[in-house]
Amino acid sequence: MQKPILAKGTRDFNSEDLYKRNYIINIIRDNFSKFGFNPIETPSFERSETLLGKYGQEGERLIFKILKSGDFLKGIDGKDFKYSNLAPKIVDKALRYDLTVPFARYVVQNQNNINIPFKRYQIQNVWRADRPQKGRYREFLQCDADVIGSKSIMQEIDFISLFDSVFNDLNIEGCLIKINSRKLLLAICEINNCPDKFGILTNQLDKLDKSDLNVVKNNLIDNGLDKKIIDSLFEIIELSKNFNDNLEEIKLYFKSSEIGLEAISDIEYIFNYFSKNKLIKSNLVFDIGLARGIDYYTGVIFEVLPPETISLGSIAGGGRYDNLTEIFGLKNMSGIGISFGLDRLFLVMDELKLFPATSYNSVKILILNFGLSFSYDLIELANFLRSNNVNAEFYPDPIPLKKQLNYANNNDIPYVIFYGDEEKEKNCFNLKNMKTGIQEILNREDLIEILSGN
Repeated sequence: MQKPILAKGTRDFNSEDLYKRNYIINIIRDNFSKFGFNPIETPSFERSETLLGKYGQEGERLIFKILKSGDFLKGIDGKDFKYSNLAPKIVDKALRYDLTVPFARYVVQNQNNINIPFKRYQIQNVWRADRPQKGRYREFLQCDADVIGSKSIMQEIDFISLFDSVFNDLNIEGCLIKINSRKLLLAICEINNCPDKFGILTNQLDKLDKSDLNVVKNNLIDNGLDKKIIDSLFEIIELSKNFNDNLEEIKLYFKSSEIGLEAISDIEYIFNYFSKNKLIKSNLVFDIGLARGIDYYTGVIFEVLPPETISLGSIAGGGRYDNLTEIFGLKNMSGIGISFGLDRLFLVMDELKLFPATSYNSVKILILNFGLSFSYDLIELANFLRSNNVNAEFYPDPIPLKKQLNYANNNDIPYVIFYGDEEKEKNCFNLKNMKTGIQEILNREDLIEILSGN
């Protein structure tokens, strides 16, 4: 006999889980709509060339690849049995790693049918061959919103407001919204005459929240960065965390870099708005150490951490990408987007006990079964109740009433109906409130009135 085992990094969800997840999803969806985004969906898998080469070395190895159909090994020479040689010959599709690259492909394919700037949201599953851990799975749901076709820094401000609006509606207080610009990391490499180290720098900085600081510093040294450069880098990272007080010193550091001063101007514009308008409850922090390890980011980037009492990684993130559609042949189409991680938001909500107290069963009333001779009546009554917007079910088997009542209690069903010989003869219904124990004899109209009002 085969033992049933879930695939590593995946989960089953019971009804309570799904009610809670849908509570979060509905709040996010409502906010996306409130901010002017409209939904689209893309396939769960894409052509492999659509996804490969877009996420950097770390992301590339996490893409789930799909084998070609049929005898895909036919004609493969023995010397090709090295992964780098073999993969292109046996793989032609891959499960999507995120929703942004498929979105860019969608924009290019539909460029004649969309209005620019184009605002869309997607709430769909993605897959990553990552090492499973708390809040990190191989199959998970992302909630994304993007704007493409505008370079305006107003979009960055609007997305910060969107983050905060979602957290307010979820009653999560004290989130930390970290921002940076990838242009500043480019500028650091430019200032220190090591533009070829940009990829290494972003890759290692992206590990700061997972690795010891000294390990990251040593990795940078091992990859050819001078210790003096590294020391000055981490000095400016510390200065950036108090942006308003250290702004002039930060500007001095980047004075020789046009792209660096441009990025500082963007960050200053954002901070000035939120300083003058106390419109968000979340904490906004500038952090030059924020890198985000996905290659397509080119400008302002975001990462959101939960309240400091919660030991968990980022719960949302995003950033600006200027060249993503260009890969598919459409130039000059800057985009920016954010993504909420549903699983981590769920953990935060659960730990802080923020889910509303509610029944996690949609059924409002159970019709008890007194025997085969009542079966048509039970079906008819259930459908009558449903046609009047009352969620109803009947117990399908005439087992002892005690077991039927236990079923109602165990499933948190608030009402039951006793419908036996006496009730059938008098054309009435005996309604019991399972919480109070009160029973009432009612006709159909009164039954609907009571059930519709509770």
